[in-house]
Amino acid sequence: MKILAIETSCDETGIALVEGHKTPAGFTFVVLKNALLSQAALHAEFGGVYPNLAKREHEKNLPILFKEFENEEVDAIAVTRGPGLEPALWTGVGFAKKIAAQWHKPLLPMNHMEGHLISSLITHTHPNKLENVGMSGELHDVALPVLALLISGGHTEFILMKEWFKYEMVGETQDDAVGEAFDKVARMLALPYPGGPEVSRLAAHARSIKDRPLYSDAKDGPWKLPRPMLNTNNCDTSFSGLKTAVLYALRDQGGIQKLSADEIAACAGEFEDAVTDVLVAKTKRALDETGAKTFVIGGGVAANTHLRTTLTAEVQKEFPDVSVQLPELSITGDNAIMIAEAALLRRLSLHDDATEEDFRAVGNLSIAG
Repeated sequence: MKILAIETSCDETGIALVEGHKTPAGFTFVVLKNALLSQAALHAEFGGVYPNLAKREHEKNLPILFKEFENEEVDAIAVTRGPGLEPALWTGVGFAKKIAAQWHKPLLPMNHMEGHLISSLITHTHPNKLENVGMSGELHDVALPVLALLISGGHTEFILMKEWFKYEMVGETQDDAVGEAFDKVARMLALPYPGGPEVSRLAAHARSIKDRPLYSDAKDGPWKLPRPMLNTNNCDTSFSGLKTAVLYALRDQGGIQKLSADEIAACAGEFEDAVTDVLVAKTKRALDETGAKTFVIGGGVAANTHLRTTLTAEVQKEFPDVSVQLPELSITGDNAIMIAEAALLRRLSLHDDATEEDFRAVGNLSIAG
């Protein structure tokens, strides 16, 4: 079965053609074609994604990218209906509806966060080819329940899947998502957009400095930061206060202009450690409460090396019977491959409840409930 997927939830325009098969052992996937255009450079001057600009770029990019796919034979069209920026989502949904009508194919509205979750469960083999074309994947022997930590630009949530495609919210952010906190701290540190990778780069530098004096001093010195909601009796998180604590710490040191490069790196390192400490603690609590047998991370922030390695090590140490699965780095960000894979898994496993004749984009669409 072949599915053409369209993704326009934020500032990446993506179209992918993915083929899937049901096998005695489970499911297999292969990326036949993939096209992705990022708008990051255009939004950099705003320090974040500007919704109307994103919409305008999607309207321009979709017809251009689609030329590569217009002669393909497919079994269905899948499109992200939410969550995301509604003006951006409208563009993808409208384009998908048009193509589905012209081709007389079923149209599958998909949840963006489900795409992150499902693609993280699939074991991918990266072909080292341009745009991930030829990348294959397998999904089999997944032990339920699955606990997913979904961390993207606008989401930080723990999702439990006891049965396939049945989701429960275990915990979520009470204010800023972790990706938003990374981007806001990056702006405070005068780093370019997108800021998350830049903060992580500086944090890694701080850890690499011989004897790490500034980084080590951060723990009890000028850069010491709180770990919000670390010990609360739930799996919820909060990052707004942590972001504000960085602002106050910078102010107390006389502002960013008076800091050395190593001091800025030390601040970035302590911030990343604070985020990691919170997410590790909440993950352990969530695993304790749910009895999950598989743990996955999904979303753009799942590309963070320090978070990936620390979470994996801590879960494997304290929950040795839990299988930990990490997403393929090249598709942690927004992309159409994950939307196609989620749609294929639903179709191949005969969960066709995602098929709809008419639907609308929903910016705050939840994966649970």
